[in-house]
Amino acid sequence: MDEANPSKPEPKQRKRGRWMLWLVLLVCASPMIASYFTYYVIKPEKRNNYGTLIDQRAHPIPAMATTTLDGKPAALEQFKGKWIMLMAAPGACDEACHKQLFAMRQLRTMQGKEMERIERVWLITDREPLDTMVIREYDGTHMLRADAQAIASWLPADPGTSVSDHIYMIDPLGHLMMRFPKDPEPRKVHKDINKLLKASSVG
Repeated sequence: MDEANPSKPEPKQRKRGRWMLWLVLLVCASPMIASYFTYYVIKPEKRNNYGTLIDQRAHPIPAMATTTLDGKPAALEQFKGKWIMLMAAPGACDEACHKQLFAMRQLRTMQGKEMERIERVWLITDREPLDTMVIREYDGTHMLRADAQAIASWLPADPGTSVSDHIYMIDPLGHLMMRFPKDPEPRKVHKDINKLLKASSVG
């Protein structure tokens, strides 16, 4: 039997191989496991996070036909592996829109050496042309056009507000995780983001 199947692994070898595979998967997922453990398990009745935690199971990322400003396809999935700080607003970009773009830029900078783990994304909800000065001022923010209805059905908003009033966080696995309130306090938002980065750090 053994001579007929010289390459067939022994049962112990197969079992060891499965354990090694599970170990590798666990190591890869450990940063996210730690992050969710911190927020959902530790002190469940006394959470001190400022932003609202979102059950990603109820808000999966939809298959949106997002494009760059020059019309090239560009999906949110391309940023997997990093935290995404997300906002949605029309292309005209009123004062509130400017404030959010500025806040996202500053909040990322405030993370110091950890800021490279964060990408900023503005989902533009219409086809209006953007002011060139806005593009230059917020260079580094990924500006993607997306369907307004798809965005509104995906991103949850606080009562009495709209999607464009909030900044959202998406984790490196692509899960919508947190929503910050309208006109947020920058220090409290910074503290939340800092905790997320620390909880999801390897080692």
